[in-house]
Amino acid sequence: MKKKVVVFSQIDLEILEKLQEKYQVSIINPKLGDVNAQILREVKDADGLIGAGRLLNEGNLSSATQLKVISSVSVGYDNYDLNYLNNKKILLCNTPHVLTESTADLAFTLLMSAARKVPSLDRWVKNGEWKRTVGTEQFGLDIHGKTIGIIGLGHIGAAIARRGFYGFNMNILYHNRKPKLEVAQSLNAQYCELNDLLKRADFIVVAVDLNAESKALISEKEFNLMQKHAVIINISRGSVIDETALIEALKNKKIFAAGLDVYETEPLQSSELFHLDNVVTLPHIGSATTSTRKKMAELAYQNLVDVLEGKQPQYIVNKEISAIE
Repeated sequence: MKKKVVVFSQIDLEILEKLQEKYQVSIINPKLGDVNAQILREVKDADGLIGAGRLLNEGNLSSATQLKVISSVSVGYDNYDLNYLNNKKILLCNTPHVLTESTADLAFTLLMSAARKVPSLDRWVKNGEWKRTVGTEQFGLDIHGKTIGIIGLGHIGAAIARRGFYGFNMNILYHNRKPKLEVAQSLNAQYCELNDLLKRADFIVVAVDLNAESKALISEKEFNLMQKHAVIINISRGSVIDETALIEALKNKKIFAAGLDVYETEPLQSSELFHLDNVVTLPHIGSATTSTRKKMAELAYQNLVDVLEGKQPQYIVNKEISAIE
């Protein structure tokens, strides 16, 4: 008898076909009603789950009797209740590294767009307001040769630093739990305490994991340390920045601009951010290129298959649980 896999979000069609060839597959469909009720019903006899972007916890997993693995098509895992999964000995797998370069590209897209006022000037032209030579209100900021401060020098943070150093001749500052000398040396990057970085950087990029220490890492106190021409970019998780404090900093011109791909609440349906010209808002698309999403889906598929075949998958979040019984 085939093992059962529940697909709880949209997934690459080729990967879905491969799953259907190998397993009994149930697909969660928001058009068919309450998603959590569907998950609760389908996981009763499921061996594995695959997907991304859903909150999974005791509320929608409690009916599971033989669930071995949740394979997430993502790097972040703050939407999964790790304590519950650990208690139930359910493996959580993710897809790090394959999205590093795409996400770093997106960080620089936000940085350049915010610095040069791209979205507001795009609207300005399309609204027919370009009637004369641009004035100081349309002026942006230089990027080349400026100082970029990266909070979190992991794989993505290092990729952003490389773009700044080699592409824009930027001075690199970074803050991390501990210095990363090997990465920093090749980029002439300087380790700083957080407050020092915030005071010195022209551009600040937040690239940390969301955890108890990083929640609201950037709040009113931190915004008050930044330079008035500073631009802050967030490609990590929305809750790392206090959104209310960010809005106040933008409204009161404490900083020049912000570029955001993540938010405290997603999808973002209404916000004061929508009424501000000095913020670029994107819909959490850090990894959203055709090639990268394909690679992520393939890796998630392989993680799932490995666990269901009794092998050790490449990437496990809760490593204290073994995939091999």
